[in-house]
Amino acid sequence: MSYFSELLRLLDIEKKEDQSLFEQQSISLSILEKKEAGLTWYPIAIKNTELGRGDYLSVEVERKTNTNLEHQFKFGVPVLLYSNYTVPKESISGVVSHVSGNIMKITFKTDELPDWADKGKLGVEVLFDNNSYDEMEHALKTAHKRIVKNEDASLIEVLQGTKDPGKSESICEYKNNRLNESQNKAVQHILEANDLSILHGPPGTGKTTTLTHAIIALKNQVNGQILVCAPSNTAVDLLSMKLAEQGVNVVRIGNPVRVSSKLIGLTLEAKTSSHNYYKDIKSLKKRAAEYKNMAHKYKRNFGKLEREQRKALFDEAYKILKEVEQTESFITKDVLDKAEVITATLVGSNHFSVRDRKYAVVVIDEAGQALEPACWIPILKTSKLIMAGDHLQLPPTIKSKQAENEGMGDTLLEKCALKYPSQVSLLTTQYRMNEAIMGYSSMVFYGGNLKADPSVAQETVFPSDLPLEFIDTAGCSFEEKMNGTSIFNPDEATFLINHLKEYLENLTVKPSVAIIAPYKQQTEQIKSIVEMDDFFKQFSPYLDVNTVDSFQGQERDVVYISLTRSNNQGQIGFLSDIRRMNVAITRAKKKLVIIGDSSTLSKNEFYNNFMAYIEKEGSYKSAWEFIHA
Repeated sequence: MSYFSELLRLLDIEKKEDQSLFEQQSISLSILEKKEAGLTWYPIAIKNTELGRGDYLSVEVERKTNTNLEHQFKFGVPVLLYSNYTVPKESISGVVSHVSGNIMKITFKTDELPDWADKGKLGVEVLFDNNSYDEMEHALKTAHKRIVKNEDASLIEVLQGTKDPGKSESICEYKNNRLNESQNKAVQHILEANDLSILHGPPGTGKTTTLTHAIIALKNQVNGQILVCAPSNTAVDLLSMKLAEQGVNVVRIGNPVRVSSKLIGLTLEAKTSSHNYYKDIKSLKKRAAEYKNMAHKYKRNFGKLEREQRKALFDEAYKILKEVEQTESFITKDVLDKAEVITATLVGSNHFSVRDRKYAVVVIDEAGQALEPACWIPILKTSKLIMAGDHLQLPPTIKSKQAENEGMGDTLLEKCALKYPSQVSLLTTQYRMNEAIMGYSSMVFYGGNLKADPSVAQETVFPSDLPLEFIDTAGCSFEEKMNGTSIFNPDEATFLINHLKEYLENLTVKPSVAIIAPYKQQTEQIKSIVEMDDFFKQFSPYLDVNTVDSFQGQERDVVYISLTRSNNQGQIGFLSDIRRMNVAITRAKKKLVIIGDSSTLSKNEFYNNFMAYIEKEGSYKSAWEFIHA
């Protein structure tokens, strides 16, 4: 089976599992449960409707209740607008074109909403996103065809492992006083690479800063535009902002998650709206709407003359809208042509506005968290690829265990880093953690190459504080329990909160604090205890409780980790993926406290060695010391 045939097979397994899970959830949940899961907004109010390009109608809706709940609506997601007026419910499908707070714009392939939209209560619900899978499948098939026909296939051959990367072209030494030695070397490596370069950025090493300067240097080197992508909107937003702050002309495709005036101003939508010719579009749309309103007055009981008049009014409206479409296309092309860097998510890089564009360089950030099929969407648009990330932190989320076990869990970044070590630049100075917190990660994951910058190497919350502690609950009868498929340990949760409370009571300053656990059910246990204790109200702006996965990319002054597992069989579940633990222990800046059962954990080599490292650092304690104090 060919390289791409195998990826297509795995993608099909993943899609079927994803769709099955989505349908099960959709069928089994009530409207209230769907609201809480972020799958629906109900009820909503229609704030505005506007004719868009072609026969598309843009509808702006507002969520009226549960406005504080998180949701799954984002740019490009298919949705269903429905009414409770009839049984079965009437509905019409569309695509999200913008989300900001509790306001959402949806594009429908129609020129007007159905009559039922004026009756009953309206809601909008997330649909299964076939589009992402369609884009990934199309990219894999296109890559395979290029290999077969040997058309623009050089980079594809490198990435699938049938051709070595081209030799680097030597350039003058890159030197930027704002970067350290390993960062400068990484930028030089990126500039010299012929077709592939990998930026390996362990936690706290300034990957985003390095990548920003590398993109600026590339912009000055290459003849053509640069496409910058990432699997998450958050990462795309961060790089878009960093580049714009350095004076780069950035156009953001899609709408940002972090809604700020600066970010909104970078979007294609905002830049077209501020174009000199956009005022012409507004007046044309107004005229078209007037003609259509006049035509709609002829609704019932009209004869041949009225019918002809109605048709003439519609024809005139569509003629004007055709002119609008042509003007919009011109403005969009003008804005995009003037951009130095275009930014988008991996799937968003094939948005209709930029689908046919080619780039001098494609940059994929967070490549260690990206599904390989999604990476091929932007890759097909270039002959030079830069991947940045850390394949030793958490991999992408995969719904199908079968697909994951058979290869979908292996990212393109990981494959290329292992295959072509000479193409990898490792950043070696970290600016986040006390060196005791950093030490074990550096030794196990990064060959002992990480060094703590002097500004953080000895930093603690207060002068005599221990930066690293392991509190052993072995023998305390803190037994894990199960709720459905999730594990929790209520006694360990209570112990952790009491220990944290005692620690915070003695501080004169309020550090930022995170409590992390591998299991969602354990975080819920901890949250419920925190919420019931008045002491923690004063810390609410500084205290976060969440799963390990949710904290990737974040940092806090103080981090407490509840390892949760405690059983006689030595079963550790999620914790056996040591990349998850790498993420957990590298979130802390000044103090890391880990609470767990050594008798359960020590059966695993990673945790056994970790406890030996902690004992060497002089920060191993038994929970009995605190229980019987």
